[in-house]
Amino acid sequence: MLGRIDEFAEQARQELEQIHRDREEAYTTSREVVQAASATIKAVHRGEFDAAREQVAHTRELHERMIQAVEASPQVGYSGFVGDAAREYAESAQVLALIADGELPGPEEMGVDGADWLNGLGDTVGELRRHVLDLIRRDQVEEAERYLAMMDEIYQTIMSFDYPESVTKGLRRRSDQARGAVERTRGDLTNALRQSRLERRMKELEDTLGSE
Repeated sequence: MLGRIDEFAEQARQELEQIHRDREEAYTTSREVVQAASATIKAVHRGEFDAAREQVAHTRELHERMIQAVEASPQVGYSGFVGDAAREYAESAQVLALIADGELPGPEEMGVDGADWLNGLGDTVGELRRHVLDLIRRDQVEEAERYLAMMDEIYQTIMSFDYPESVTKGLRRRSDQARGAVERTRGDLTNALRQSRLERRMKELEDTLGSE
């Protein structure tokens, strides 16, 4: 009854060996995607937009290589480290587009699925908050208000997706995080505006007293 067991076992071994190789390729590349995405965002916050554009293009190439490995062995799956890397790539491209005044890329253009695109957008809110705080420190309050409006619009968009977590890949949690970031940023910006108005009034008073 077990006459062909060795033959069948060898077939299974070859299949699993190929899946293992593809998984290792996808996993290694996913780590490179995350690192490249992080470098993109750092360059954006430093105002090095040309370098950020080159880096995000490199990130896209890595993401495509990772997806090719997964498509070769679908058993690897698109969740876990693959999904995490896709989300990081989406976030880096979105942050670059929004802060460098580019056009927001869509999921099809980026080669990611809708859930990864939405989750990347949710994470983008935190990077926009960081940008707003940088603008406040540079006394660019009006510009900061524009980015707060972006943050709020992103939050309103992602919170409208009322689907199970298994479908949205954790979007509800990112929606909650985005809401908190928007509320904190609005408070920070309100305080900055009050301080700016107070300083302006004090300057006006000094000018008035000085002219008398």
